[in-house]
Amino acid sequence: MTGKDKKMMFLFALYITSMVLVNTLGSKITTIAGVRTSVGVFFIPILFLVTDIIGEVHGRKVSALFVNYSAIMLLFMFLMMALSIQLPPNPTWTLQESYESIFGSSMRMTIASLISFYAAQQIDVLTFSVLKALTKKKHLWIRNNVSTILSQFIDTTVFMFLAFYRMSDRFTVPVIFSMIIPYWLFKVVLALLDTPLCYLGVYWLRKEKHEAATVNA
Repeated sequence: MTGKDKKMMFLFALYITSMVLVNTLGSKITTIAGVRTSVGVFFIPILFLVTDIIGEVHGRKVSALFVNYSAIMLLFMFLMMALSIQLPPNPTWTLQESYESIFGSSMRMTIASLISFYAAQQIDVLTFSVLKALTKKKHLWIRNNVSTILSQFIDTTVFMFLAFYRMSDRFTVPVIFSMIIPYWLFKVVLALLDTPLCYLGVYWLRKEKHEAATVNA
């Protein structure tokens, strides 16, 4: 196995792990700088960062493959969670209620999470690819930030509407957007902060690619 293969495996493992953390630890709600947010907000930027690094070095097809495989794994994870929750507990095990409260979520939330994840990631990969062509492979910071900011807005908006709209009379369109905007702006700040990491990741991955090309020359 080459160094390039090891790096790709590392990035895919990081991507899958971050996706799992978003959909497990992300069920906790906290307050950061006055914004009500899921703790998953710390892992979401990693998903977009990894696909941007892969898209910059290996192109749209490879980054889209990351997204497609991860969506399949996410669906598998949700199905296994549902099965595990539904299996009857042994009489000696008294943690079923806690188990359900931690790992269980409504079907509506589950579907919203899966759809918003897949839609946002596909838009991120597509936008990054288009901007890469428009900028003639220059100005990485532009496509890194624009693609992430746009796709994060799609992710937040799709999830909030699918998960909460008309759940009760309280969740009207204005209320949904009052939830979307601060959460999205918080994601934007994190996206801007990870720009140096994108450059570092591209250098790290591309260095191995150049070394391999030199050896094969």
